[in-house]
Amino acid sequence: MGVSEAVIASVPPVRTAAKVRNSGPHPSNPGIAFSMDPVEAVRVNLSAAERRTASLGGRRTVKKEWQAAWLVRAIECIDLTTLNGDDTEGRVRRLCAKARQPLREDLKAALGLADRRVTTGAVCVYHRFVATAVDALKGSGIPVAAVSTGFPAGLSPMETRLREIEASVADGAEEIDIVITREHVLRGNWQALYDEVKACKEACGPAHMKTILATGDLQTLRNVSRASWVAMMAGSDFIKTSTGKEGVNATLPVTLIMLRAIRDYREMTGHVVGYKPAGGISTAKDAMAYLALMKEELGNDWLQPNLFRFGASSLLSDIERQLEHYVTGRYAAFSHHAMA
Repeated sequence: MGVSEAVIASVPPVRTAAKVRNSGPHPSNPGIAFSMDPVEAVRVNLSAAERRTASLGGRRTVKKEWQAAWLVRAIECIDLTTLNGDDTEGRVRRLCAKARQPLREDLKAALGLADRRVTTGAVCVYHRFVATAVDALKGSGIPVAAVSTGFPAGLSPMETRLREIEASVADGAEEIDIVITREHVLRGNWQALYDEVKACKEACGPAHMKTILATGDLQTLRNVSRASWVAMMAGSDFIKTSTGKEGVNATLPVTLIMLRAIRDYREMTGHVVGYKPAGGISTAKDAMAYLALMKEELGNDWLQPNLFRFGASSLLSDIERQLEHYVTGRYAAFSHHAMA
């Protein structure tokens, strides 16, 4: 019944979250000079993208200990998130405690993982709670990510957005999730988008930057691909689908388009960029589909928390329920796996 280290190693690769973080910093994308060539070269076949992603469920059926292993890896790739208007320091501290121990000790033991360090990939909060989260996670090695630049609309004055980034980094955030001005994409003002993202990257200093494209607002997959290219050229270390506040958030077709942009950017420049789907990913089944697509499109290297994150909160509860079912044969109530 136990999920051995070897099983986890063979589904995604053989490294614990702790070893991934200790192996060195996240890859940093230095960016390149702005060019319209890759932007203008973008072509997207919508029906082909939809067919490609629709086939995942039938082709990628993973069961028993293999499924449990994938789900443990999914936990390690979660940015455990609270971005609500009624957030409090107490809630953030409870979320950080959950990030430190996302699985109950009895479940870890039953899975054969009692000696394995399992944590979430990061904790993501508003700037107001960065210092609280840093304090609550002290000594854990879990980074704090801060949403910034006037999240979620991204329409604050540019100077205000840059100062917000600097303040979050000063408070201890190791990762900054910025939001772009969607108008630049919708009007095709790619130079303005490049300049905006580049300025944010400079303000991040040593922190890694995830650029939220708000794909649900961009109208077409071609716009999504073009915005991905510009964000990567400007130095984004990750590209991220959504704030979670749009009407449409992460989807598999959007993910496919963004992953292929990452692959093509790496082939052109040699630079590695991570990926973060966010919003609407709430079940273990959803997570499995995204992991399968990542593995097929980019390979095992992108199934590590330094290159792949889920932006989620309720996802963790469902993964715990699935793992408990694997161990006991019974589904627990969601209240048995409270988040914060």
